[in-house]
Amino acid sequence: MKVLLCEDIRRLGWLGDVVDVTEGYARNYLLPQGLAKVATDGNIRAIAKAKAERAEERLKERKRLEVAAEAVNGAEAVLAAKANEHGVLFGSITDRMIAANLREQGFMVADDIVRLPEHIKQVGAHSVTLRFADDVTATVNVVVVAEQTEGETKEEE
Repeated sequence: MKVLLCEDIRRLGWLGDVVDVTEGYARNYLLPQGLAKVATDGNIRAIAKAKAERAEERLKERKRLEVAAEAVNGAEAVLAAKANEHGVLFGSITDRMIAANLREQGFMVADDIVRLPEHIKQVGAHSVTLRFADDVTATVNVVVVAEQTEGETKEEE
């Protein structure tokens, strides 16, 4: 069944696109939720202006993401965490901790763009990918250092 999308739907299409979907998906989800309309000439003409405006918004958003990715690319985030004498952390460094550190440095980074295959559990330098969009990425260096407690500093003196 051919439907006209009234919203951007991930992995299906953008507002104003005419896509072919199964009849059940259209009748049970897209049409009742107002996400799509039946693809008629009248509906296509009615949504043409909104489609152009949305395309312009997507272009502006894309440029903003590219600027943010360029600014943060190669940055370094230094995080301190408690670790044992072998450099193994007593917890882990998460994507949210990295994003918070980068925001403190003044970069525009949301929690969900930091992509860690798994949490960091070792002291040292790690390379982390930030995915702003499907094809807009940046790489930052995350340096994890062992946090020194008061007891350790008194022993050293």
